[in-house]
Amino acid sequence: MRKTTLSLLAVSAVSLAACSTGGLFDRNRPDEFAVQRQAPLVVPPDFSLVPPSPGAPRPADDTASQQALDTIFGGPAQRSAVESSVIGRAGAADPGIRSEVGDPETNTVAKGAVTRDIVAAPEGDGQSAQTVIPQG
Repeated sequence: MRKTTLSLLAVSAVSLAACSTGGLFDRNRPDEFAVQRQAPLVVPPDFSLVPPSPGAPRPADDTASQQALDTIFGGPAQRSAVESSVIGRAGAADPGIRSEVGDPETNTVAKGAVTRDIVAAPEGDGQSAQTVIPQG
């Protein structure tokens, strides 16, 4: 019991010594008199704002998910001529395409072992990458 009391007193003394100035536990403190008060923020008037007209839809009536999508993807954008051409050539999707994807009668193309090896290759920084051109 006496040893625990002595060790508790020693820890307390060291902890209190850390609060003193100077010595081993000295630390730099900010000067509280060097701080000055900042001017309050003032929102300048926006003269381009007009009051809402009665019965008009509110500008922020989008759902939270729609606002998040617009924030992430930038909202609806005009398609370029190339993108419109590609979409036009692709044509419309068959309405029942999702039910046919898992169908065993769906035709697939076997890409072979080379494609499988490329997909399964570990990622790297490319420093040790080599190109091999087959002879023949």
